[in-house]
Amino acid sequence: MALNKNALIRYKTIDKCLQNHYRQWTLDDLIEACSDALYEYEGRDVNVSKRTIQLDIQMMRSDKLGYNAPIVVYDKKYYKYDDEGYSITDIPLNENDMNVLSETVEMLKQFKDFSLFSELGGIIQRLEDKVYTEKTHQSAIIHLDKNEKLKGLEHLDVLYQAILKKMVLRITYQSFKAREASEIVFHPFILKEFNNRWFLVGKTSAKKPISTFALDRIVEIAYDTSIPYIDDNFNGDAFYKDVIGVTVSNTRAERIQFWVDRHNAPYVITKPFHSSQRIIKKTDDGIIFNIFVQINFELERMILGFGDSIEVLKPKSLRERMQQKLKKAANFYED
Repeated sequence: MALNKNALIRYKTIDKCLQNHYRQWTLDDLIEACSDALYEYEGRDVNVSKRTIQLDIQMMRSDKLGYNAPIVVYDKKYYKYDDEGYSITDIPLNENDMNVLSETVEMLKQFKDFSLFSELGGIIQRLEDKVYTEKTHQSAIIHLDKNEKLKGLEHLDVLYQAILKKMVLRITYQSFKAREASEIVFHPFILKEFNNRWFLVGKTSAKKPISTFALDRIVEIAYDTSIPYIDDNFNGDAFYKDVIGVTVSNTRAERIQFWVDRHNAPYVITKPFHSSQRIIKKTDDGIIFNIFVQINFELERMILGFGDSIEVLKPKSLRERMQQKLKKAANFYED
């Protein structure tokens, strides 16, 4: 069945709304959300009628598109998914989808040796694995580290579009330390992933420094077209050049020297702490490494993760801080 682009945008928008269980959705709410989404994509007002959304819901409920969406009405006016974990993006691939996907994988594999497509290697393998899994009903060959209960991922597409279109946001945000959520005007620059968590990076105003917000602490997102967007030509690679993780301490990078025992050194060689990592000296019982980074929370946690197989040699301040933390940790195990 042929579908126009606007219909697909509406289906996806309705799906995203009904996945948000933190608010109730009336038909008028869904009409407004679809109108906003079409305005973002088209750049112009698109008239979405009540009848159109009602037909969209009917189509999503049916098996014509393979959705069979469990959309129900409760309290005679609110819409929701009867199965809270449902999404139209999670439906199984049909045979035609798998054939198209197989052809696409084969086509992409032809370009694997070109430098322009070098970053597609992992994506191609995952697509190939998806086709294999669906066709054979066997366990996946490639197992990705994922957390189904990870919060905030539903915001990714909205934030990506805001950054792409240079839109100012009003974010309702509640940090772990705050008792209540607060609204923040935010100019988004990039999305950053670290250690299976996503972060939004940008500014609250032109004169303020760069701020970082965890997506799992975002409660709600709205656009504010009345505020001009700050376009700083932000370069994420340059900003995080001397940083492990997402915490920029705004201090000068320091040369960190550490020893790793011979059993764990191969892991550090094959998976460096940072791109600046260099081998300084090989000893009988291990290897001494150097990295040039800012000292931050993520660096400390990475070092502590190696337990008794690592020793910070320089600088003295970091060595003493690790010593204090390890002593405190050891006290937890005292009888």
